[in-house]
Amino acid sequence: MKNKILSVALMAVAAICILCVPFAADKTDKDIPVVQPDVTQTTTVTTPEETSAEAAVTTVTTEEVTETTTEVTKPPEDVTTTAKKKTTTAQKTTTTTQKTTTATQKVTTAAPVTTPAPTTTAKVTTTAKATTTKAKTQAKKPAPAPNAEKGTPVANHGQLSVKGANIVDKNGKVFQIRGMSTHGLGWFPEAVSEESFRVLRDDWGCNTIRLAMYIEESWGGSESLYLAQPQKNMDLVTKGVDACSDLGLYVIVDWHVLNPGDPTTHTEDAKKFFSQIAQKYGSYPNIIYEICNEPNSGADWNKVKSYAEQVIPVIRKYDSDAIIICGTPTWSQDIDQAANNRLSDKNTVYALHFYANTHTQWLRDRVQQCYNNGLPILVSEFGTCDASGNGGFNVGETQNWFTLLDGLNIGYLNWSFCNKGETASAFQGGANLAAIQPGEGQLTDSGKIIRKHLRERAGLQ
Repeated sequence: MKNKILSVALMAVAAICILCVPFAADKTDKDIPVVQPDVTQTTTVTTPEETSAEAAVTTVTTEEVTETTTEVTKPPEDVTTTAKKKTTTAQKTTTTTQKTTTATQKVTTAAPVTTPAPTTTAKVTTTAKATTTKAKTQAKKPAPAPNAEKGTPVANHGQLSVKGANIVDKNGKVFQIRGMSTHGLGWFPEAVSEESFRVLRDDWGCNTIRLAMYIEESWGGSESLYLAQPQKNMDLVTKGVDACSDLGLYVIVDWHVLNPGDPTTHTEDAKKFFSQIAQKYGSYPNIIYEICNEPNSGADWNKVKSYAEQVIPVIRKYDSDAIIICGTPTWSQDIDQAANNRLSDKNTVYALHFYANTHTQWLRDRVQQCYNNGLPILVSEFGTCDASGNGGFNVGETQNWFTLLDGLNIGYLNWSFCNKGETASAFQGGANLAAIQPGEGQLTDSGKIIRKHLRERAGLQ
């Protein structure tokens, strides 16, 4: 009996062990019941880029988060309207981690997690301020380029004059002077070429050529300068004016006072020079007189104005209606000195010179202010590089200048139509300035962007 009872007990133990083995063998985590919380369950995978995105979410508003969850795309709204909407919907905001994750698991039943309304409102205010600042510094769009014209610039537009802050043509329509300036004619006489001026007109879209006549300079030999050989250099100037006149181009005769800097040093020489030019060409509709290109060496506006008041009457004796360009102090950058103390001659414009890598936004702001005050400005010389003329080639700043000047219809002439070995030259060394070719084959980097822009403004592209 004892043995029987023991056998039954052993059999019972064995049966229990057999029943338990499958449960032990199948014991895994998946058998642990999962409790679903009554909130949105989000699995976030964070990368370095997503960390930055999560930081950026401080400017994301409640409505944007809701759009991400519902996958609805809306066009951007006005900041003011959006701010009002986002303030009123603050109580419906879902968790912002939905905006910054690339792997989000959504649960069907989820209770919204609210974000306090004041926090959201503060973020919207920050965003609105940032948008306002950007709008203030945004560059003005360039003015549309005109259509290409048939006929020559002078035939189409005739005698130019000053009206308000702009130059206008014979019909009273705003006219933008655009073209190239030579380097010193005494050093590069071959540039005075009707053949080359024709290429600048037809292939580049120039409507004006500036003839730069240095009077004093240490570079290149004094025998090439006007004061050393007046008649030889006067002949070069008249050759250039005649070529431009035959081609129907406007022409600027420039008394280039880079040295000595103070124009009053050679007032009598200037009066004699411009008297001869005005007597010969005073009846021509295309002649423009630049009486001192870059006053410097301490010559303030009072001194420059005094000089101009002596030279202008000499020109007006023979030419009553041509435009006269007067340089301004500090290498023609201090146009603001002339803004409140202008010359009495109503057909005078004030010269601004810039070199894009040296003269940046601060000078553009000055131009804008002077223009707003009604000062007529002409950029009778500019370069794409440093003020030295060499190094610092700057396409971006050059384009910023074009955007401003084209938007205001302020004219400009590039320095320079030359093959001198410097950044500002439009032509490579060895190019024959007397017979330049159409296209870009002979051009420097500076020459390429200048030609391209002039063509666009002339409607040639």
